Amino acid sequence: MPGIQSNAVEPTKDELKGLSFGRKLVRLIPTYGLVILMFGLIVLFSILLPTTFPTLLNVRAILSDKAIIAMLSLAAMIPMVAGRIDLTVGYGIVLWHILAISLQTLYGLPWPVAVAIVLVLGVLIGALNGLLVEVARIDSFIATLGTGTILYAIALWHTGGRQMVGALPDAFYAINGTFVAGLPITAIYVLVITLLLWIALEYTPIGRYLYAIGANQRAAELNGIPTRKFVIGAFVASGLMTALAGVLLASKLRIGQASVGLEFLLPALVGAFLGSTTIKPGRVNVWGTIVGVMILAVGISGIQQFGGSFWVEPLFNGTTLLIAIGIAGYAQRKRGAKSK
Repeated sequence: MPGIQSNAVEPTKDELKGLSFGRKLVRLIPTYGLVILMFGLIVLFSILLPTTFPTLLNVRAILSDKAIIAMLSLAAMIPMVAGRIDLTVGYGIVLWHILAISLQTLYGLPWPVAVAIVLVLGVLIGALNGLLVEVARIDSFIATLGTGTILYAIALWHTGGRQMVGALPDAFYAINGTFVAGLPITAIYVLVITLLLWIALEYTPIGRYLYAIGANQRAAELNGIPTRKFVIGAFVASGLMTALAGVLLASKLRIGQASVGLEFLLPALVGAFLGSTTIKPGRVNVWGTIVGVMILAVGISGIQQFGGSFWVEPLFNGTTLLIAIGIAGYAQRKRGAKSK
């Protein structure tokens, strides 16, 4: 997708060298502005809501509620690194969480087998998206919108508009419901995946190749990078993570229904786009994505505790997405002007 670039505009050591403390601070604020904002919101809501916001119960609620969105944001981020976009992160989770339950309740499969089938299907859909984009040369937005809509239609057909319910084993519930050191295990999943993605993208050739493809695919090809293989691999990784998020959602809800899941699409994209505006502005990055998700989580939690209505969350998500895209576009133009 031409609008998603991988050019970072964070200041280098050479740029900061010789600057006074004040000028260094001015230069770093745009880079870490969202990080500062995140901590600022935490402090503000902790002062204004001292009995409800800065509590372990609220921390657990935020981590539990936003872990799946964080995972979907990371899933969407991977193709973005290569300059593509994957909308099936929002549509696929609808079908995957339904199948994770129906394969057990309708077909009597053991829960590990059901989970394995869902993960394999997620990989296959990711590979299909990659083939449509790289082989059929369909724009990634259109291709993933098409496959995502088909997945949603399959979910509607499979459920017949009804809920998928039934007795599930406690071990399946424990996938999402376990607590480690007082925190939900889903937060541990997100932390492990975040660290693995950070290492892969920042310290391995895979990450350098994906960023090179996102910056200029033709130049990457001329430098001998097998761009098709890496782009398809990015979609496969995204599909696998989306399927994993679907399994966690099924374990959390304990029912499957086609009306659940699509509401995750916008927050997931917001988190990924916000991630390109901080830490490494102008470049999609792992820690920036996590900060973006935390901005949404903290902001919405604080507003709701002030008595915000049910429509506050989608309004906050939509507004934040527009702001994020605007900031990302400005950062890219600034980078382009500097290069010229």
